[in-house]
Amino acid sequence: MARTIALIAALIALTPAAASETRTIPGVEDPYKSEAFVADPVPAIDAALVKARQSGKPVLLVMGTGGCHDSAWLANLLATDRFAPVRDRYEIVFADIGMPHIRGLGRNPDVPKRFDFRIKGTPTVAILDAGGHVLNRKTAPKWRNAASRSDDEIYNELMGQGREQ
Repeated sequence: MARTIALIAALIALTPAAASETRTIPGVEDPYKSEAFVADPVPAIDAALVKARQSGKPVLLVMGTGGCHDSAWLANLLATDRFAPVRDRYEIVFADIGMPHIRGLGRNPDVPKRFDFRIKGTPTVAILDAGGHVLNRKTAPKWRNAASRSDDEIYNELMGQGREQ
């Protein structure tokens, strides 16, 4: 028993401090909650695709929900001054799909279905061309750890560095 307790204590000591720290975003009271996600996202997606055809910009479709810490973190981060170039690069839509990977918590199932996604976690971030074709099929589901990623990593990926072609 004493050996088990000692082992547990040693493992706790090895846990990085950052894992228990709460990150902050300047000017955001609770970076893990967001009101950015649109309850009826289909008209917003359609409007963004029309704008994309006019502007030549791709659409950044963030499928998540304001109560998901990773979804909210990403939405709040994208609203900061540092991410203004990202906002300029894309037509952005925050689509509230709930948490469809948890039985009974999904909303707007037509959104991921439209773009042929089976949601495994939120957010799922799709980059769409003006015709609505997904440009980052492999990396779109990998955003479900957005709150754990560095700001630099998020910025670089969204600005095209390291994005699949």
